[in-house]
Amino acid sequence: MKKSFKWLIGIVIALIVVGFASILFIKSKEYHPSATALNAASDSTLVNGTTKFQGDDTNPMIIFYPGALVAPKSYSIWAKNLAEAGYSVYIVHFPLDLAVLKTNAAASVQRNRDYIIGGHSLGGTMACRYAKNNSKNLKGVFLLASYPEQKGNLHETKVPVISLTASNDGVLNRKNYKKAKKLLPPDTIYEQISGGNHAGFGSYGKQSGDNVASISNAKQQNIISNLLINWLHSNISE
Repeated sequence: MKKSFKWLIGIVIALIVVGFASILFIKSKEYHPSATALNAASDSTLVNGTTKFQGDDTNPMIIFYPGALVAPKSYSIWAKNLAEAGYSVYIVHFPLDLAVLKTNAAASVQRNRDYIIGGHSLGGTMACRYAKNNSKNLKGVFLLASYPEQKGNLHETKVPVISLTASNDGVLNRKNYKKAKKLLPPDTIYEQISGGNHAGFGSYGKQSGDNVASISNAKQQNIISNLLINWLHSNISE
């Protein structure tokens, strides 16, 4: 009996050690915001597990799901610009910076308010799942180098959708991206940023597997801001 108990304790300790080591490994792979992004984030506040940029609360709120292993404040530059254009932006914080671990995290701030949801890469895929399951107050969806899968099928949705990609993106699976277009509304707007790359949808430096951008991060951030602001003003009603 004592031997069995010691054996069980040993397994528990081993699992704890492995789990802790796994967390440390994942955290070591995290992409951190650039100095410019951190400077933009100085205008933000922490609200219910999100980094919030205050806009005009008479407009629908914007909820954003970051890409896998990307720190939320990495998206502060364009988020700040959208807030200045009149839309409050909530960048969601996820366990281990993985949206797949808490797909419904948007509920902590959405709370029956009109909202627009978007995401980068894996974050966009999870944002589509939330949008599909919470369509009542949904006013729009935007995807940055991302696409839905079946659980986030938005083909029948009646809200505006915009999908942004970049020509030098080395991470986005182009084959799957093209296939997933059938899961988006027929009137989805598609825009490609010439010279931009995958990491350029945020501001966090180089990303593993990505191609080198032929435009500056500042320029890509400006293009993202302008495309989204124009889309919001043209397609999202107050």
